[in-house]
Formats: sequence, C-alpha cells, structure tokens
Amino acid sequence: MENHAFLLLLILTIPIVATLGIFLFRNTPNLREFVSLVAGFSVFSLSWTLFQKVRLNELVEWHLLDIIPGLSIHFKIDELGAIFALVAGFLWIITTLYSIGYMRGHHEKNQTRFYICFAIAISAVLGVAYSENLFTLFVFYEVLTLSTYPLVTHAGTEKAKGGGRTYLGILIGTSIVFLLPAIIITWLNAGTVSFTAGGVFSEGTSTTLLTILLILFIFGIGKAAIMPIHRWLPAAMLAPTPVSALLHAVAVVKAGVFSVLKVCVFIFGAETLSSLDITQLFIYLAGATILISSLIAMRQDNLKKRLAYSTISQLSYVILGALLVSSLSVTGSALHIVMHAFGKITLFFCAGAILVASHKSNISEMRGLGRQMPVTMIAFFIASLSIIGLPPVGGTWSKWFLIMSTIEAEQLFLMSVLMISSLLNIYYLLPIPIKAFMTQENTTEQNKGTPFFAIKEAPIASVIAIVITTLCCLLLFIFPQSFVDMAQRII
Repeated sequence: MENHAFLLLLILTIPIVATLGIFLFRNTPNLREFVSLVAGFSVFSLSWTLFQKVRLNELVEWHLLDIIPGLSIHFKIDELGAIFALVAGFLWIITTLYSIGYMRGHHEKNQTRFYICFAIAISAVLGVAYSENLFTLFVFYEVLTLSTYPLVTHAGTEKAKGGGRTYLGILIGTSIVFLLPAIIITWLNAGTVSFTAGGVFSEGTSTTLLTILLILFIFGIGKAAIMPIHRWLPAAMLAPTPVSALLHAVAVVKAGVFSVLKVCVFIFGAETLSSLDITQLFIYLAGATILISSLIAMRQDNLKKRLAYSTISQLSYVILGALLVSSLSVTGSALHIVMHAFGKITLFFCAGAILVASHKSNISEMRGLGRQMPVTMIAFFIASLSIIGLPPVGGTWSKWFLIMSTIEAEQLFLMSVLMISSLLNIYYLLPIPIKAFMTQENTTEQNKGTPFFAIKEAPIASVIAIVITTLCCLLLFIFPQSFVDMAQRII
C-alpha cells in the first residue's frame, strides 16, 4: 500500500478504533476521555499532514473497492476536502475537551455512548470530506445521519425522541426520495459519478434533465437545511449542547453545505449551472432562507433555538456562493465553512456554559449575567462579531468574498440580502452580551445573597475550550491566508 493510501486508511480508522477504547474504559471516565482526546489529536495531526500535501499539489488518493463497474468506494483529497477535514479534526479535540466539563457538570447519563457516537460521526465526516465520487460521499453521508441520531435523542425524553424522529425522518427521507435518484440518474447519464473539474455532463445533455437533477440534489442534501428542508435542525436542539455544537459547527450541517458545494462545482460545473434558469430560482431561495431564518431567530427567546435559526441562515450563504460558481463565490463559500464553524461552535459552547453554570436557557433571563460569567460573555460577543462579519474576526473575510462575488455577478439584490442579513445578525446577537454586561440582573429568590460580582463560570475544561475557539476566531482574521490560498484553488 502506498504511503498516501496508508495515511488515508489511518485517518479514517482511528476514530473507529477509538470507539473500542472508549467502550473498554467505560467505567473509568478519565481514561475514556483520554482515549477521545488522543484520537482527536491523532486525526488532527494526520489531517494537517494531508492538508500540507494538497498544498504542495501532491496527489493523495486511495481506491478501496469496486461495488459494480463505475461505482466504487474511492477517496481522493482536493482543496475543499482538505479544508473541511482539517477543521473537523481540530474541532473534535476542542469539542471533546468542552464535553468533559459539560457532561460531568450537567451530570449527563450515557456519556460512553455519547463519546462512541461522536467518534463514529467524525469518521463519517472524514469519509465525506475525502470522497472521490458521489457514491462514496452518499455512503458516509448516511453513516453520519445514523451515528448522530443517538446523540440527538441522548436525553431519552419523549420530546427528545420526537425531535429525533423528525431529524431522522427528514434526513433519511430526503436522501432516499431525492439524493439517491439524483446520483443514479447522474451515473446513467454521464457514465461517472466522480467529482470532475468543470462537471461531468456533456454539452448535449438535456436542459430539462439537468434542471430535474439540480432540484433533486439541492433538496436531497437535507443537511444543508435550505427552506423548506430545515425543520430537522431546530427539532434537534433538545440534544445536549456538545451535540448541538457537533450538528452546527463540526459535522452535520457542514457536511451538507460541503456536499452542495462539491455537487455544484464538480458535478454540474460553472457553465452548466449558469445555463439553467432554475439556478437563479435556487439562488433566490437561498436568499429567502437567509432573511426568513434571521427574522425567525429574532423572535426566539430560547438561546439554542435562536442559534439554530441563525445556523439555517448562515448555511445558505454557502449555498448561494456555490450556485453562483465563480472564483470569488466559491472562495467565499469555502471560507464560510471555516469561519462559521469557529464562530458558531463558540456561541453554542457559551450557551452550554450558561446552562451548566446558571441553569438559564432563555435570553430574557440573562441580563446582568456577564458580571458573573465574564469569560463566557466576552467570548459570546467576539463570536457574534464573526457571525455578523465584522473586524477583527474571521467571518469578515468569508462575507467579504461573498459580497464581492455578488457585485462581480451584477447580483445587486443578493448583495443587499447579505448586507441586510448582517444587520439582522447584529439585532439578534449583539444585545445578548451587551445586556449581560450593561444591565443589572433581575432579583430572584435563587440569586438573593449572591455577591453582585461573584464569578461563576462553567467547569474549567469547558472554559478552556471556549477560550481556544474564541482565539481562533480572532486569529483567522489575522492569519487567513492558508485557507484563502487553498479556497482560491478550488475553481
């Protein structure tokens, strides 16, 4: 086996091997979580090695097996996959660290199952990131859905089970009804499902067929959460906060928009997409999703629900850039996968820290909380700036490229959508930390006798994780060039 193939085999199997160690040490929490951290560091170091190989234009490929002629389990790393896997590998470490504090501090049950399913989900994400073709992507995409279902229903309550049914029903349903037929039709028509620069369809392909295929792909990749295929995401908010972080930043939704971006760039290609009338309609649908989700987010008092609808809005930034299929828009979309991952995971970490430390989940209850949780609320403020797209945080760059791409495409309406969205982000995110610091906390029986400036942060492991992701938001503004260079090479 070639060296590159061995590295791919190693990075995909480390999380699976880790599940055995997690299970063996199920009665020894410190060792169980040590296994998770070691596996996370191993995956990150390997993903960094592969990222550097792609930067140097080395071919990293591994053909595992043929299912039938033309359909195979085949891995090949391109720039977009290298970026996605690197982010997922790093955030696995940080989310595990955060989970140690949260799961213990919140006295969660079934913690071993949580860490096992988390590891399997990361392996699936890496499989999605490194897929050479649609069939391989589909296999790991479905493994990701199934491995995260126990995490969504982790609490075991009727509400959690109901949310899990919605989660599984929509994601499996869209895959079977839309995505799988789209892959089969593509294979029968183009003769290949491999991701190919410029797309796989010949010039004579029927416009009607291509229109149907685009509809099937966009609605079939349910994890991208474009409206109306979005209800699964708010339904999953009953899960523990580390799971919400996994869903919104590390794995599930990022696998969705990553898949949309791969399909638009490497299955359809710029020329084909720009020739279809339906493309413009989907661009407007993405714009509508951005604005409507932001408006819904403004009305949510529950912090996790507000962040969930914010995620739906932010995902459509990536979809919009994918559908424009220009160098600027694809660069912006790829960068937004990175920048949103760090910004949103920080926000969810903060939400969980607030729940553990103060037992508060509604925004209306958080006035004055910054005086007791200054680290958490400062982090929330910085991460909010990244989601909004304001300096000095990383989200500035992805939104800059996306706005420039709408100007280049003479899509001034879409530029307005992005600008209005940022204003709405300000409206529903910034008042939370501002009121936490500027407003005196309501007097209740619970906090009577508590010193006004008493520091009561979440467990130290969770706070360390929050500080790391917050610093990353700032560092990505100062040092974005490695990601920018790789993103600009995608198309």
